[in-house]
Amino acid sequence: MAVNAEKYYRAMIGGGPNSWNIRDQHMADTLNRLLTFHGKNAKAIVWQHNTHIGDARATDMALTGMFNTGELARKQYEDKDVVLVGFGSYKGKVMAGTSWGAPMQAMQMPDARKDSWEYLLHQAGNENKLLIMNNFSGNPQLLENHIDHRAIGVVYNPLHERYGNYVPTILPLRYDAFIYLDETTALHPLHIKPDGNQIPETYPFGV
Repeated sequence: MAVNAEKYYRAMIGGGPNSWNIRDQHMADTLNRLLTFHGKNAKAIVWQHNTHIGDARATDMALTGMFNTGELARKQYEDKDVVLVGFGSYKGKVMAGTSWGAPMQAMQMPDARKDSWEYLLHQAGNENKLLIMNNFSGNPQLLENHIDHRAIGVVYNPLHERYGNYVPTILPLRYDAFIYLDETTALHPLHIKPDGNQIPETYPFGV
């Protein structure tokens, strides 16, 4: 962990996709160590944002040389041993912060951008949906075109959605299944009392 942390912070100074790749490689290595520790029949559930768990090769991330945990897992364990599940919603509220270290708050999302995956699924009916990607394997139109897919992380500003916050995605190739929630309610966070005198270890204050 110490070695990877040093690589990560050094890469952050230089910029580019390398810092992202170091972080996701570390996540994949951690998963491998846990599976090895628990034996050959071990199984794991990994909870990550879509940008980490959805196969990067099905997005424009691949064009900049970025990979992620989902892609690495598929390569190492083969598709039959890995199930990647994504989430998306058309409207509602999310829990996030306006910047790194900012207090978490419930934020209202604008309606999804026109012609995005979330918009198209909403147009198909405002009920929640579970998409199993094997059902779309025979549809070349969905397998050949990148369509915008909303990405909301721990840092989020609804006002910035008009400028970006979407990842061009071939959804049937990025995930094995996709859970669509037409309207979300912000999750209530666990009781967290941050120590105001303690610097968060995950934030690069030393850079």
